[in-house]
Amino acid sequence: MGSRILTMKRQAAELGRIRTGYSRPNPNAGKGPIPVKSKTFVLTSHSREYIAAAAELYGGRVEQWTPQRSSVAQWRVITEATELRAILPAGDVLNQSYEMWGGGGCERRCDGVTESIGRRPCVCLAKYGEEWHKRPPTQVCRPTSRIGAFLPDLPDLGVWRLETKSYYAADVLAGGLDTVLQATGGTGMMPVRMWIEQRSRVADGNTKQYQVVMVVPSLPKLRHALNGPISTAAALDPSTLDRPAIAAAPAELPDYVAEARQCRTVEDARAVWHRANRAGHVDPKGADELSQRLVQIAQDIAAGVDTQTGETADQDDEHGPDDDGVYDVEVVDDQGDDEPPTAYPSAGWPQVAAPGGGGR
Repeated sequence: MGSRILTMKRQAAELGRIRTGYSRPNPNAGKGPIPVKSKTFVLTSHSREYIAAAAELYGGRVEQWTPQRSSVAQWRVITEATELRAILPAGDVLNQSYEMWGGGGCERRCDGVTESIGRRPCVCLAKYGEEWHKRPPTQVCRPTSRIGAFLPDLPDLGVWRLETKSYYAADVLAGGLDTVLQATGGTGMMPVRMWIEQRSRVADGNTKQYQVVMVVPSLPKLRHALNGPISTAAALDPSTLDRPAIAAAPAELPDYVAEARQCRTVEDARAVWHRANRAGHVDPKGADELSQRLVQIAQDIAAGVDTQTGETADQDDEHGPDDDGVYDVEVVDDQGDDEPPTAYPSAGWPQVAAPGGGGR
């Protein structure tokens, strides 16, 4: 059996990234690229194969691209997709922090209370107060949200990282995912729909345009999202959750009549009736057709009739029929000391079926 390093993270390989914006060249010489908010998702990866598959699936043109502050070229496609279908892995897939990046990488990473790189209280809060998040990103940390999701219709096993630096998106993502995690306990995968939503808000007399990434469970009904973990098959095809269950084929009914005709004693024939009764296939009062046929077989056995051929054997008159062709019968109480009362047909069992008859 293999072993693991307990302190190491266990996460799927990152195949690429899902972005909500891109940059275009600045026409002014010496100026940096101009950031653009995209109305559709932008997928980037080191693998041209993945981006080509994404372009075929979501539309768009494959192009080579080099991220800012990087010298390594990648591939990207500005898709035509306003919505992506994805699957969230088990566990808490949302990673959020306030971050400030510089030429040397991440300079500050904070949870709103403690800045973890410098091991100090939140710098932005101490410097600018409760409204610090309204200041430009050149002065304060930016709320950064990351989610690793499977794109099941693209090649290979791995996650695509969705990243957004929107303050409002951070709140929306956390609220929605926490509701699902509370219901599932984070123990199963969850199919989701993701789209970019344009919003606006008015504060201090000013209207601010912003966008958020919506991530919601992609299930037929809300109750499916709140009803605990779902199977991998349902995560791949959520529509199966709302399909009626396929009824199992009914078990084949035993041929009790054929069994009874193989019997040579009334006691054995009665035992066949008992089995049918315990299985719920006959009326305890003996009013159904199957009971009547089993009773008739028992009467034939008592009369010496071969139930296979219909021929009558010689037998004395002690147990023969009366003038109307009817055999004496009695209600048999076959209850043992260690079992509950059991009903038997009230008509038809020959008198020779004595109490406590065998075969049960």
